[in-house]
Amino acid sequence: MSSTQAIAIPRGRRKASGRPAFIRLLWILLPLLTFGFIILVWSLAVTIFQIPRYLLPAPEAVIPRLFESSGILWTNGLVTLQEIFAGFGLTIITAIPMGLLIALSRVAKQSLYPLLVFLQLVPKIAIAPLFIVWVGFGIESKILLTVLMTFFPLLLASIAGFQILDQRLLYLTKSMGASGWQTFRYLRFPAALPVIFGGLKTSATIAATAAVVAEFVGANRGLGYLLLQATSTLDTTLIFTILLVLTIIGAALNYLVELAEYILAPWQRARISL
Repeated sequence: MSSTQAIAIPRGRRKASGRPAFIRLLWILLPLLTFGFIILVWSLAVTIFQIPRYLLPAPEAVIPRLFESSGILWTNGLVTLQEIFAGFGLTIITAIPMGLLIALSRVAKQSLYPLLVFLQLVPKIAIAPLFIVWVGFGIESKILLTVLMTFFPLLLASIAGFQILDQRLLYLTKSMGASGWQTFRYLRFPAALPVIFGGLKTSATIAATAAVVAEFVGANRGLGYLLLQATSTLDTTLIFTILLVLTIIGAALNYLVELAEYILAPWQRARISL
């Protein structure tokens, strides 16, 4: 390779390519190692301080219970997953267009935004019983509460993302004869994507919590309903098993959003760690 070609290679890329393979593997496995360290500390704390099982079961009891109760966890987990994906999907297809409308229209911002802020200030747990009265104990009430709890963070991120573009760039594209659609497709939307995905990650983590809270209020199936049953019988091991399943669901949903960002925003790949 000539000296000219060596100079042409970005410094950061040369540094990354020269990183040892085991260091890259360690970086990829770092989240799993952190999770394993937490489990180790948990196990040692229970053993050293002799914490009773009904207060804090050891991971040696929780993880086997995950397989012993796999049937009931799977059946109720599918119900909760349906509520999460349906509610989160409705949030995506409503909050992002609404954010674009409010960001680009002063009339929409003046008329719609105060109403949305008011809805955000209303305690969600107080509205949940009303959803049950209106649509019943079925999955619809859980989806509505999930949408209500995940909508506002994504809306704020969408508004901020669509407004983040420097006005001088808009003047430049207009002077070059670009149409409104071309400006949106090639400039405004790509610039907004990183901020929007930040809101998506926040809403994704809230979605699992929202579905469980909705099941607390009124349900006859789902992980939240199963959690209430375990609490009423003081089955602490099952409680921690359900919490572990919910943690896995939340982490998987977050990684799905990161994967979508990795695909839809390729210019962000240098800072996205999968």
